[in-house]
Amino acid sequence: MDLRKLKKLIDLVQESGISELEVTEGEEKVRIAKHSAGPAPVAYAAPAPMAINVPAPAAAPAAAAPAAEPALPDGHVVKSPMVGTFYRASAPGAKPIVEVGQSIAAGEALCIIEAMKLMNEIEADVAGVVKAILVENGEPVEYGEPLFIIG
Repeated sequence: MDLRKLKKLIDLVQESGISELEVTEGEEKVRIAKHSAGPAPVAYAAPAPMAINVPAPAAAPAAAAPAAEPALPDGHVVKSPMVGTFYRASAPGAKPIVEVGQSIAAGEALCIIEAMKLMNEIEADVAGVVKAILVENGEPVEYGEPLFIIG
């Protein structure tokens, strides 16, 4: 297996909120698990090389964020803990999990981010009122991209 690709997968697991990642292509399988007791993820790989495309977090959205920030309302910014697809509702056609103006408690669900066919519920890390939703439903998000403003 190409060590650069393996390193990218390990970085993806470390930077995101997921604890385990498994990629299977044909007969080849790679599994990376992050354990809370150990600082480094453990990687298991099949001996045969395989081609996988894992996008690394891009620096361009982070550079664009400061230019957009002056237009944002004041408050706590909830950022994406992973790369994936942003969904406001738990299912297509369902009512959005939160709306602008809604009061929320710390730990309450805000949205879902689909990453590697897994649905990850993103929770508020502070209590307050949702002042802004910065991403459209179904749009791709990058690691660290602002999702919500909570005031």
